[in-house]
Amino acid sequence: MDNFSANLVKYRIEKAADELELAQYCIEVHKFSKSLNCSYYAIFHSARALLAIENLDFKKHSGVISHFIKAYINTTIFDNELGVIIRTAERERNKGDYQDFYVVSKDEAITQFNSAEMFFNKIKTYLEEHYEMTL
Repeated sequence: MDNFSANLVKYRIEKAADELELAQYCIEVHKFSKSLNCSYYAIFHSARALLAIENLDFKKHSGVISHFIKAYINTTIFDNELGVIIRTAERERNKGDYQDFYVVSKDEAITQFNSAEMFFNKIKTYLEEHYEMTL
């Protein structure tokens, strides 16, 4: 992996970690819809960190998710559970961000946060183990 790609992976993982931290803070201050959003972006940026290895990116979220499913779930690099997490997180984030009068409960925010944390940790561990990166 070239230097640019390695730096991009690190940048995207740091961005994901920041979103995860914000998601947790939002739960603490009862901003559950915003927590859902931040949890989704922690997942999304974690997936994009993998794309940096392949020198890929997509203009739409659906492209990132589709490629992640095709390249990492369908090939069994990661369990299908991560595919379910990223699809569910996107759907829930869209509801929270765009659906009028949609109320996100504390339990929903916590569930999404826990899923995001697990997703992030699995991607980070994979990158550290397979690409000998310190993240």
